[in-house]
Amino acid sequence: MKARIYKPSKTAMQSGKAALKNWLLEYEPEQPKAVEPLMGWTASGDMRQQISLRFETAEEAVAYAARNNISYEIEQETPSAEASTASYSDNFRADRKGLWTH
Repeated sequence: MKARIYKPSKTAMQSGKAALKNWLLEYEPEQPKAVEPLMGWTASGDMRQQISLRFETAEEAVAYAARNNISYEIEQETPSAEASTASYSDNFRADRKGLWTH
């Protein structure tokens, strides 16, 4: 039983950073997923794949794993690129420094 502790990254469908505050502890799969022959759904007998625990800090997640004798691996968070502060109206400013591209 091995767990992965990480801070999730923002998906393409998210505009804010509210869901990115917590650290997650998720178990690594012990069994591969298989296609169920009758309906074609993906099935697995491993119930731990459905568990996702949220923690405020990585230290809390590590303490939980240590208390419950769970081996773990910590994935460090990658810094995200800062968004541009330019607005749409900046394309039409009279003192624009760049060349028009259209």
